[in-house]
Amino acid sequence: MTYAINFEANNAKFQKEGFPGKQPLPPSKHVTIVSCMDARIDVHKALGVGIGEAHLIQNAGGRSAEALRSVVISQQLLGTKEVHVIHHTDCGMLTFSNADIRSKIEKDLGTSAANVAGAIDFLPFADLDKSVREDVKFLKDSPLVLDVPIHGWVYQIEDGKIRKVK
Repeated sequence: MTYAINFEANNAKFQKEGFPGKQPLPPSKHVTIVSCMDARIDVHKALGVGIGEAHLIQNAGGRSAEALRSVVISQQLLGTKEVHVIHHTDCGMLTFSNADIRSKIEKDLGTSAANVAGAIDFLPFADLDKSVREDVKFLKDSPLVLDVPIHGWVYQIEDGKIRKVK
């Protein structure tokens, strides 16, 4: 049995108790947040951002290179004027290299899958603050991203605090 069996009941409760009603398509705060997909982080609650207020783009590590397509759409089609990149402590992306994951893929899925994985940069990193600075720079340097404020942060899993990365 999968967890999906819970979705309908949980959704009914959300509709009854938490659904805020129809929201406009562009986010009301005109903010885009690029964050890690880590299940321990509730970005909306941690930053005090409600439904309809910001675009939240999540991927493994909160990497800007993978989020670029969404950032461009957010800015060009939906009017966001500020970007925040948030990485976090105790991130799984700190624990492996591209070679490590490619080796695991070959072991688990075979040579054909490993060949496909060989063309993918999984974007791991060894230094948390450095990865935030690199991702902020990536967005600032991209000709596809508007010249808007772009900030970098580290979310501390241990206590829920954020700190700005300079």
